[in-house]
Amino acid sequence: MDLPSTLAGSLLENFFPAGWDLAKIDSCVGDDPSSLARRREWWHPEFQPVTCQSVGDFDTYMGHEIAMTIKRGKDAGKKLIFILPVGPMGMYRWAVYFLKEWNVDCQHVYGFNMDEWSDAEGNTLPATNPGAFQYAMEQAFYGPLGKLTVPESQRHFALKDVLPTYGDKIGGLRAKGAELVVVFGIGRVCHIAFWEPQFAGEYASEAEWLAQTHRIAAKLHPLTIEQNAITSFKSRTTLVPARANTIGPALFANADQIIGGADGIFSRGMQWQGLSMWMSLQHEPTPWIPSTYMTKQKGRLFYLEELAGPLVAECN
Repeated sequence: MDLPSTLAGSLLENFFPAGWDLAKIDSCVGDDPSSLARRREWWHPEFQPVTCQSVGDFDTYMGHEIAMTIKRGKDAGKKLIFILPVGPMGMYRWAVYFLKEWNVDCQHVYGFNMDEWSDAEGNTLPATNPGAFQYAMEQAFYGPLGKLTVPESQRHFALKDVLPTYGDKIGGLRAKGAELVVVFGIGRVCHIAFWEPQFAGEYASEAEWLAQTHRIAAKLHPLTIEQNAITSFKSRTTLVPARANTIGPALFANADQIIGGADGIFSRGMQWQGLSMWMSLQHEPTPWIPSTYMTKQKGRLFYLEELAGPLVAECN
C-alpha cells in the first residue's frame, strides 16, 4: 500500500504535475545510497555530484567553489555572470571568507538574482524587508565583501521591470566573452529558481519550453509553498507568497558552468530533499522535472550524503 495505489478518489488525485509518472519517479530511487551518483548517458561528461558529510562541509565546499570560480575568472581576465539563489545560503559566508583571504575583488562579476517573491502583478517586497531575496543577498554576500564586492551597477534583482531585461543583458555580456555561471538549489518539486514543473504543460515542445527566459508573477506549486514555510518562514504558511518572479530555462539550462547545492535535511533523520535529488540525477531530462536539465551541464552539485538514503519509512 502506497501513494499510487491509494491516489484514486483522494484529495491528492489531481495535485501533482500532470506530467509526473509517480511509479516511474519511485523507480528512480535505489536501495543502495551510493547509486544516487551513478552516471547516466545524458549527463554532461564534466557534471560531477560531490558528497558532503555535514552541513559545515557542504557550506564550505560550495562556498569555496564559488570563490574559486571568481578567482579563476579574475586571474584569466574574464568577466563572469553569476545567476544567484537565495537557498541554499550557507555557502555565501565561506565564499566571502575565501575571497577576503585571497584579496580577490569582484569587479569582473555581474550578479543576477534568479527569483523574488511577488504578488499577482509582479510587485515585490521592499529591499529592506527581511523576507526579500534582495535583502538576503545584500546581507549574506554583497555587503560582507566590503571593498571587494560586486559593483552596485552590476547587481540585478528579479523585479518586474528588471527581470525581463535579463536575457538581453546576459546575452550581451556573453557576446563579449563573459561566461555564465548558474548557482542553484533544487526545489521539493524539482524546480530551478521558481520555474515550476507544471509550466511544462503550457508549451507545445521542449524547444519552446527551453526558450523561456523568465516569468513574472509565476504561480507556485503548493509543495513549493510548504517547502518554504518549513525552511524559511518558521512553519508559518500564511507568510509565504503564492507567486514569484523567476528566470526560465533559457538561462538556467544554458550555463557555461553550474554550481549546485542540496542541503535539505532536518534533525532526527528527517529530511525533505532526498526524493528530489534522486529524481534530478536518475530521471531522464524532461520539462516536467526542471532540475533534470542541470545534469546536462558542466559543473558540480554538492549534496549532503544523508539525502541519498536509504529512503525508507522511519516513524519520527
